Amino acid sequence: MTIASGLGRSFKAAAASLFLLTSGIAHAQEATPEHLAAARAAIASIGATNQFDAILPRAADALKSEMIQKDPNLEAIITSTVDNEVLALAVRRADLEKEAALVYAKVFTEADLKAISDFYTTDAGKKLIKEGPIATRGLIDAANIWQAGVARDLAANVGAKMKAAVPAEPAPAPDAVPADGAADPAKAPEAPKQ
Repeated sequence: MTIASGLGRSFKAAAASLFLLTSGIAHAQEATPEHLAAARAAIASIGATNQFDAILPRAADALKSEMIQKDPNLEAIITSTVDNEVLALAVRRADLEKEAALVYAKVFTEADLKAISDFYTTDAGKKLIKEGPIATRGLIDAANIWQAGVARDLAANVGAKMKAAVPAEPAPAPDAVPADGAADPAKAPEAPKQ
C-alpha cells in the first residue's frame, strides 16, 4: 500500500466520521417542537429524570454540613443562605428537562415517543414503573440461583466425563524410587544425630 492510498483512505474515513458526527448534530437541531413535546411527554410518563431530583438537595445538605462543621457558630446563617441559593437554582431543573428531551428526540422518532407515552400512561404502564423494580429484584435472585445450579452441574458433569475419559494412573508406592534412580531428598530419612 502506498502512502498516498493510505492517506486517501484515512481522509475518506475522517470525512465519513465528520459527516456522521455533523448529521447527528443536525438531527438534534432539526427536532420539531412537536417532536420535543412528544419527548417531554415520554420522559414524564416514564419518570426518566425523576432520579435526578435529589441532586440539588443532596448538594445543599453536603455543603451545609461541610460549612457548619468549619463554622458551627454560623449554622443559622449558613442554613438560610444555602436554602435561598437552592431555591434560586431550582429553576435550572428545566434545563435538564430540555436536554433530556433533546436526547430522547435524537434517539426516538416522534411516533416512538408518542407510543411510549401512550403505554406508560395506561394502568399497565404505571404498574410496570411502580412494580418493575420488585420484579427485577426477583428476576436477579432467580438468575443467581439458576447460575449457581448450572455452574455446579457443569462442574459435576465435566468432572464425571473427565474421570471416564482419562484412565486412572496407579498411585506410586510410598517408598518408591523415581524412574531416574535418584531418591527424593525431601523424603530421605533423617541422619542420626551424634
